[in-house]
Amino acid sequence: MIAGLRGALMLARGRAEGIMFMPLTAEAAGRSYWAAALCLPLFLMIRLLSGTVPPTARGISAEIIGFVAGWAGYSLATLPMALAAGQGAMWPRFLATWNWMSLVQYCAIVPISLLASLLPGWMGQGINLAGLGYLMWLQWYGTSLALRVSGGVAVGFVLLDLMIGFLMAGFVSGFSMR
Repeated sequence: MIAGLRGALMLARGRAEGIMFMPLTAEAAGRSYWAAALCLPLFLMIRLLSGTVPPTARGISAEIIGFVAGWAGYSLATLPMALAAGQGAMWPRFLATWNWMSLVQYCAIVPISLLASLLPGWMGQGINLAGLGYLMWLQWYGTSLALRVSGGVAVGFVLLDLMIGFLMAGFVSGFSMR
């Protein structure tokens, strides 16, 4: 866990050697899913603070189910993409990188969101937009290094993650508001 988090923090600072802390084995990649457990409370905090989720048992349950389904869905959907890119052997490293980078991203989203909420309209939106740009770059950077693929291929992985996130958010909002 410490090595994966250390590697993710190095990558977050643009240091490519952080990828060497990410495991290549499926077993170690499996252990990186502890990052999801650490992200869940941060995810719920962000969703509740955004005001888009009713603070009810139904709303919170729907968010948790959507979080788990989205995390697992993206993980599984990336295997055929890695195989198509000729990098199936690097997929465990990609999963570990994505999991630990997600923890770094969630830890960054919380203060960015709080700061943006304290600033006047356009300034807060600008902070959110800059933060989103950095977080997307971070995922793209980690993906390209972990899978050893071109920037264009890495963009496909980032777009898939965004699409799954939007899809899950749509489903969850429908269930939590009923």
